[in-house]
Parts: sequence; structure tokens; C-alpha cells
Amino acid sequence: MSNKNQSSSAICFFSYIVVALLPTIFFAGIVLGYLHKIPLKVNIESLIILSVIYFTYLLFIKHNANVAICRMRNEYINLQKSLQKHIKDNSLTIFNQTKSTINITDFITDYYKTFRNDNFASVAPSFFPMLGILGTFTAIALSMPDFSSNNTEALDRDISLLLAGVGTAFYASIYGIFLSIVWTFFEKRGLSKVDMDLHELQDIYQSYIWSESELSRHEHMQDELRDKNMIKAFKEVFNLDFIQILNEKHLENFKTIINETNRHFTNVTNHMQMVSTDLKDTISKIHSAKSVLEANANIEKNIKEFNRTTKELANSIHKFDSSLEHALTLSFTKIDKELSDIIIKLANFANSTSQQNAILQDTISKYHKQISNTIENH
Repeated sequence: MSNKNQSSSAICFFSYIVVALLPTIFFAGIVLGYLHKIPLKVNIESLIILSVIYFTYLLFIKHNANVAICRMRNEYINLQKSLQKHIKDNSLTIFNQTKSTINITDFITDYYKTFRNDNFASVAPSFFPMLGILGTFTAIALSMPDFSSNNTEALDRDISLLLAGVGTAFYASIYGIFLSIVWTFFEKRGLSKVDMDLHELQDIYQSYIWSESELSRHEHMQDELRDKNMIKAFKEVFNLDFIQILNEKHLENFKTIINETNRHFTNVTNHMQMVSTDLKDTISKIHSAKSVLEANANIEKNIKEFNRTTKELANSIHKFDSSLEHALTLSFTKIDKELSDIIIKLANFANSTSQQNAILQDTISKYHKQISNTIENH
């Protein structure tokens, strides 16, 4: 295991050297020019500024994509373990099929950010040219002669020094632009490696992750199923057959009530007719004076029969009221009003009949007393 880690560290160090190689060669040429080993004029100010730019670049290299991808590949096993755990934690079951809802691209991007600072990587291409321009103006400012001499020869010498300093000062700008080009090249190269690894992981775990088209299709299916369930519920609530059967039951109950009411009224009418006939016979017997006592008994019997009939009428009205109450619960408002009027009329009729019965009883009682007194006098 230690040999493997050492090998991986060596590979990443080699990637670091590759990114730093060309800038190091450039800087080495500047140093050799300053040492007069090669025909290149470099003053001390330019050398110091280029050294600062060079060492700054070395500090930035670890954030370059070409180096970060090497470190990321060394953690490839840990990457897969973390990805598998993330897939398991975000699993979703649809129609007895379980997959994950994660986005591998977002996961790899977030995981990749742990190996470098994106802020440094993003500013580097513009940072080095700006640093080179700053170094150029700094070198010019430091090598600027006094120009206070009145001697023509001394003045020519100062101008020559200025021009020589300006020439070497531009090395800083050139070096900064060169570093930006080198950085951008290896940055794009590292990002292309990241894309390759990303596509490889997508191919490996594609069967374990729901695609956007599958999730969209499932969402449309759920909406369609929801609409069908809603339509079914509306059909069950507004079932025309059920409403028709309910109306038929209401009509049947109403007809039964009407028929029962007619039957009760017929019975009451028959009883009233029988009582009226009996009363006529009794009065006829009284007027004929053939059997006063028998007439008296018949009168009492008829009165009792009339009272019983009246009670039956009251009971019939009560039953009709109860039946009508049940019917009114199931019928319409118009029928409620009409039947209520009938009940009121029947109640008035029963009340009137009771009053007439009381008057008749009182009359018959007086007549009975008169006859009794007549018999006693004879």
C-alpha cells in the first residue's frame, strides 16, 4: 500500500514538474542573461521582479487542473465509494424499480473542488499578465536616471541607461503573458481529463441512476393517473343511474303515502256514513216512541261508535302526519306545502267534527232527560 502511495505521489509530482517546466526554463534563461552566460541584458531590478512572478506561479501550480486531476485519480477508489454511498442515500423506487436521483456531473464537480481552489484557478490567467505589467513599470521606475546633469555626455549616458532599463523591464510583461498561456494550456488539458473521467463514471453508473427523461415521463404518468382517479371519483359522486334510482324511490314512497291516505279517508267516510245512518234510525225510533229505552241505548251505542270513529280519524291523521313527515324529507318543497295544507284542513275538519259531536251529545243528553221525565210523568 505504501509503495502504491509513493508511486501516486511521484506521478503527481511529475505533473507538477510538467506544468512548471517551461516557466522554469524561461526564468533560467533570465538568470543566465543576468550572469552574462548568454547574450541577454538583464539588470538586477528585472531579475528580482521576474523571481517574484516565478515563485508566485509555483505557488499557483497546485491549483491547476492538470495537477488536481492527478490527485483526484489517486483517490479514485474513495471517489467510487463516496459515489456509491451517495447513490444509495438518494435512491427512489418507481414501479418496483429502484434507482438514484443524483446528478453525477454535480457530484464530480463538487468532489473535484476538494482538490483545488477554483478562485485561484480562475484568476490565474489574468493575474500573471497584470503582475508582469506591474513588474515592468516597477522596473522602469527603479532604473529611471536622475537627468540632473548639464553635461551632454552624462546626459547621453543617462538616456542610454534608461533605454537599457526599459528593454529589460519588458521581460516582466513578456514573462507574465507567457505564464498565462502556459497556465491556460494545462488548465484546459486537466479539465478535458476531468470530462473523460466524468463520462467514464456516467457510463458505469448509468443503469443505477434515473435519467431526466425517465423522471419526466414518470411525472406525466402520475399526473395522468391523478386525473383518471379524479374523473372516476366525479363519476361515482355524480352517478346518473344512482340519482334516477333515488328519484324513483322517492316517487314510489310518495305514491304509497297517497294511496294509504286515500284508503284511510275512505274508511273514515264509510264510518261516518254508518254513524249517520244509525243516528237517523235512532232519531226515527225516538220520534215513533215505540221503544224509548232501546232508542236511548242505541243513541249511547252510536255516540260511542262515533267517538271511536273520531279517534280512528285522529289516529289516521297522526299516521298520515308521520308518513307525510318522512315523505317530505325525500320530496320537493312544493309537495311539502300542498300536503301541509291538506293536514291543516284535516285537522280543522277533525276539530269541527269534535265540536259537532260535543254539541250532538249535549243535545241528545238533554233530549234523553226530557224523554225520561216524560216517561216518569206517565
